[in-house]
Amino acid sequence: MIFIDNITKYYPSNLGNQYIFKNLTFEIPTGHNIGILGANGAGKSTLFRLLAGSEYPNSGSIQTDLSLSWPVALSTGIHPKMTGRENTRFIGKINGVADLNAYEERVIAFAGLGKKYDLPVGSYSSGMKPRLAFACSVAIDFDVYLIDEVTSVGDAKFRRKAKQALLERSERANVIMVSHEMDEIRQFCDSAIVLHDGRLTFFNDLELGIEKYEAL
Repeated sequence: MIFIDNITKYYPSNLGNQYIFKNLTFEIPTGHNIGILGANGAGKSTLFRLLAGSEYPNSGSIQTDLSLSWPVALSTGIHPKMTGRENTRFIGKINGVADLNAYEERVIAFAGLGKKYDLPVGSYSSGMKPRLAFACSVAIDFDVYLIDEVTSVGDAKFRRKAKQALLERSERANVIMVSHEMDEIRQFCDSAIVLHDGRLTFFNDLELGIEKYEAL
């Protein structure tokens, strides 16, 4: 269960508070691989950060009995002053990984950072940081993986590798995905949530959800 309970989220600006959500209540259905569809600026990434607990609503709460990943494909949770190795072990510890050595080996093998794994993440290229974040996430057994534009991660070879890993994960866990590529949404998801004007609408029929989104 993921229950969004009367949340309000805004960002202050010189023009006053810019509201993303106002008094939003919504239950995200379990047992589905869900594509979140919405225009640029609709609040998809904000919703992801709220679900992951990396950002908080101004009021209200999000309640769940499931373990959720941070938004995979973003560098959320990766500290630039720490090395790849230090980040990996820290992330493993705070997520309750029992065997940190085995976890670290999985991350090393998947991220493919070579010697740079022991350099500060702040020195990484823009493509290397999300590769580390992605590897750290898929090496943990979450109930739900939050996937944000997975096709933006790394080079073509790594993107293929990432997609395959997510497809394998989606067979025994669930994914909630943001992507502007409908072919990618169709590959991973069986249903959709359309985000429009700060409101969420669930479509059990993925194609109907895509149709409603494209008609906005």
